[in-house]
Amino acid sequence: MNSTCPAAPPDLLLQPLWESILRRERLLQSPLLPASFGFLAHLALSVPFLLVDVLGRRWPQMNCYRIAGGDPQVPVGDTLQLWGRCLLRIACCHLTVIAPVTALLQCVRSPSLPPEAPRCARALAEVALCLLLFDSVYFAWHVVIHRVPWLYQRVHSTHHQNRDTFALAAQDSSPWELLSLQTIALTCAALLDCHPLSEMAFHMINIWMSVEDHCGHDLPWATHRLLPFHLLGGSPFHQTHHHHFRYNYAPYFTHWDRLCGTYRADTAEKP
Repeated sequence: MNSTCPAAPPDLLLQPLWESILRRERLLQSPLLPASFGFLAHLALSVPFLLVDVLGRRWPQMNCYRIAGGDPQVPVGDTLQLWGRCLLRIACCHLTVIAPVTALLQCVRSPSLPPEAPRCARALAEVALCLLLFDSVYFAWHVVIHRVPWLYQRVHSTHHQNRDTFALAAQDSSPWELLSLQTIALTCAALLDCHPLSEMAFHMINIWMSVEDHCGHDLPWATHRLLPFHLLGGSPFHQTHHHHFRYNYAPYFTHWDRLCGTYRADTAEKP
């Protein structure tokens, strides 16, 4: 007597979301999606933090969350020019290098889109594993590009032109560094065989955490305050890296720096 196991019911929470996304299948499979998604998401997620910077010039009490630098007495026009030049550099990098290379990678990958969404538990596990794997790989790569002088000069020095960071500076890097970050992120998702919905969530959270790490403010609702034991470093952790180059190499979590003796908790003084 033949018997078959019943198919698992679709996830009631994620399935409607996934079906709405599937209606835009051509967009999801577009070769230009990775570069345009990365650029536009970074820009959109930077806006709230840039507003905090601007509002801090009008209401000084907001500057109590500022970590260091970014003199609030500097005219807004000068700050907007700084941000504009930064945004122009990022846009040029995406147009000239990131978009062509990631378009080729997207064509080679030709990601398939399954009809069913992942279960919530699977999606959460995949996103968490992607973040941990990305954090580990980037930690190792970050140490290398700091310790090898010619790599630092050609790949990473552009990012350190901003000693006191602001949200847009998260992607203010050389084309080769931005490309390496995109490649690491895409490779992590591929190695873990993530569902496309989990991969999209991972990329969005990855961009959000990067922007937040560079925002220059230690806000009460920051992501690093959600986990206990200082598992996430957040903006104070990364600002310390920009002030003291040989510490805090990991992008998000603190465990690798603690294990390798490169963890430093102090930051520059607040204004």
